[in-house]
Amino acid sequence: MPMLPRQDGEFVVVSCGMLGYGFLETSLERAVAVGLDLIAVDAGSTDPGPYYLGSGKPFCSDAMVRRDLELLLDAQIESGAKLVIGSAGGAGSDVHLEHTLGLLRDCIARRGRPRTLAVISSEMRKDELRAALRDGRITAFETPGLPSEDDIEQASHVVAQIGVEPIAAALTGTDADIVVSGRAWDPANIAALPVTRGYDRGLSVHAGKILECGALAAEPVGGADLLLGRIRAGDFIVEPCTEDRACTVESVAAHTMYEKTDPVLLPGPGGTSDLRGTRFEALDGRRVRVSGTRHIHDPVYRVKLEGARLAGYRNLVIGGIRDPAMIARIDSIQAGVVERIGRVLAPRIRPGQYSIKFHRYGIDGVMGRLEPVKATPHEVGLLVDVVGETEAIAAAAAGAARSLLLHWSFPGRVATAGNIALPFSPAEIPAGAVYEFNIYHLMELPDPAARFTWRLEAAA
Repeated sequence: MPMLPRQDGEFVVVSCGMLGYGFLETSLERAVAVGLDLIAVDAGSTDPGPYYLGSGKPFCSDAMVRRDLELLLDAQIESGAKLVIGSAGGAGSDVHLEHTLGLLRDCIARRGRPRTLAVISSEMRKDELRAALRDGRITAFETPGLPSEDDIEQASHVVAQIGVEPIAAALTGTDADIVVSGRAWDPANIAALPVTRGYDRGLSVHAGKILECGALAAEPVGGADLLLGRIRAGDFIVEPCTEDRACTVESVAAHTMYEKTDPVLLPGPGGTSDLRGTRFEALDGRRVRVSGTRHIHDPVYRVKLEGARLAGYRNLVIGGIRDPAMIARIDSIQAGVVERIGRVLAPRIRPGQYSIKFHRYGIDGVMGRLEPVKATPHEVGLLVDVVGETEAIAAAAAGAARSLLLHWSFPGRVATAGNIALPFSPAEIPAGAVYEFNIYHLMELPDPAARFTWRLEAAA
């Protein structure tokens, strides 16, 4: 069944959940046939943790990002719609932004169809962060306390999660075909263009919230596909781009609450989307109409800061335990191993120079102390996670942990040759640098469009 063509007064946008996750080419073809104003794609998240921001490495493979970019570029050329890419490269630092631009430039060159790009950096300078901290413009967010000037200095990269305003300024201030930005609030990639064209901000941002993850807001629930939105004067409609999925009231309302701490208030840069009057209505078996969402302006504009620093180097040991006597005493064995490692490595290596964590899959490997099921399993997968100040320290502590666990004595022990089955040789697996978030705060910003300006580029 073909999708309905664009109707008068509709702003039509198709969104891909994550650049590099892939989507069906036929879904994009169906969306283009509707008549598009905007192709929007988020390219990053903090979900994978701080490693990508700290290291500057991209989150998705170049091969998959290039594949998605080629299809999106073809759709942009055919439809004439604007293409907006936010949180380039995964974490949105300048390193990630330039990496994504390099792939995009190559795709454009291969097509032989020159495009005009507007590029927005959202990386923060350390001098301006120090000034904001001294002026009291940085406040706590989801963690208590403020960053120190040392935190700012130690961060490999600090980015601001920009909102609607910088993207809107690039769209209205240029004739760019494509906007590529650093770290950006997910709904902003979708909401910026309709807001500039006079559509209601509350509805546009709410549509962005639904569309940001693509087909995750449809049933059967799953990523790696597209979702279409039609924003209108007093509502918006969402629908999947394949016949084997459907948007339902439950799927759309559920995704509205995705990654939220409050079910009816969605805060973001510049204000809050108020869902207390929102209505979800099924138009048919595959489309849902949403209305009643309002935007509450925040008189103090804030952006979220994300910064990551090097925390050390990781070394892993993976093994299996099937001895019931050892499993029954695993807590005391772990404590004994850690205490013995401290004595074995001292005084050359101090306990403060490394950390050891045990993940016991089959006992509480996923939920840890929150695990409600206390049954004793017949086997356990043990992951020993060692982080040290240097690679050498991490390797030393991991080797000591492996050796001690393998030969630890306990009542009822039978297999004196070894307590755990080690599937790999070498048993210690170096896993590289480890990063941690050390800045995760809000910063007041009087004029976001002036701070996060665009630069224009002709790509051919």
